[in-house]
Amino acid sequence: MALTLRALNDMTLTGHILTPTGWQWGMLEISEGTIAAVTPTDKATPPGADDPYLVPGFIDLHVHGGGGSDAMEAGKAAHVMASTHARFGTTSLLATTMTAPMADIEAALDAIAEAMSHQAPDEARLLGVHLEGPFIHPDRLGAQPPYACPGTPAQFDTLLARAPIRVMTLAPDIEGHDALITHATARQVRVQIGHTCGTFEDGCTALSRGASGFTHLYNAMTPLGHRNAGIVGAALAHATFCEIIPDLVHVEAGAMHAAMRAIPRLYGITDATAAAGMPEGEYRLGAQRVFKQGDSVRLEDGTLAGSALTMNQALKNFMMLGDTLAQAVHRLSTWPAEYLGLSDRGVLAPGRRADVLALDRDGTLQGVWIGGQRVEADHD
Repeated sequence: MALTLRALNDMTLTGHILTPTGWQWGMLEISEGTIAAVTPTDKATPPGADDPYLVPGFIDLHVHGGGGSDAMEAGKAAHVMASTHARFGTTSLLATTMTAPMADIEAALDAIAEAMSHQAPDEARLLGVHLEGPFIHPDRLGAQPPYACPGTPAQFDTLLARAPIRVMTLAPDIEGHDALITHATARQVRVQIGHTCGTFEDGCTALSRGASGFTHLYNAMTPLGHRNAGIVGAALAHATFCEIIPDLVHVEAGAMHAAMRAIPRLYGITDATAAAGMPEGEYRLGAQRVFKQGDSVRLEDGTLAGSALTMNQALKNFMMLGDTLAQAVHRLSTWPAEYLGLSDRGVLAPGRRADVLALDRDGTLQGVWIGGQRVEADHD
């Protein structure tokens, strides 16, 4: 990989650059943590096997943990998960909470807010919080603990005052949640439909009131039927943005293909637990014990409980399902940034953050830069 250092905080990377208009062979100039220029260059010889593909860093909007730490813990947990996922190409993420007693959620939000205020250079940037519950349906908990409750605007404002909530998952079929959707949306929070027993009509009504996404499509929601389209049907028919777990455990390949074809901005998330980046064994998901075995993480009863997925593997899984390298990067970086309304990342262009990944032509991670600072990368 061609790397030229010009000053302590300046450098140039050379390779195939994924620009907003497509691939461009050239130089990516970085200065003070920002992309200063993308300069095309002539290449007399065909690309070689070692020429890097430079793409924007991954943005994961649903992360419960990693490196043995869980977002519901206090102390250094948020720092550990952020540094763990950085090694696998995630340069920005949302720390995601669990359904729990309100005091536990408030403590987790306080810890995440504190972590956001002083991050190390080798950590994925904490963009804020994905509040996954407690405003979900008690009959669609999935692996969530049994602390679901209806939500009110006042409750939400109490939580929002503790940490920047960027995404909230709720069940639209709970009484009073129509008002909560409108209230949260007015505060620039992306409301997602999930952990719900709702009907197709419930999903459509939620979208009309301002909901803008769906949480881990297919999982913990009413399925698609030809006489009862369910929440899955509402997503396939009407969603522009929608998250999905591309570990090929939560959703099999055929259902992945259907969603990839139907939803214009289907983007990947890991739903990663503390088990991500760790060996097989027992870990924590909120207050619950979970067990990593092979490619999955489960409760003692066998229920899927988040994942051990990392974004570099998510990239390869999307490519295995038929995406080009560029399409897979859009699903893991560009579209999550668009969904959150982030104008400073998600593409490689002048003025954007220098959150950059170097990949080989097969999508294997070769290098990670966060704000222009190189981070140790996991090459598996």
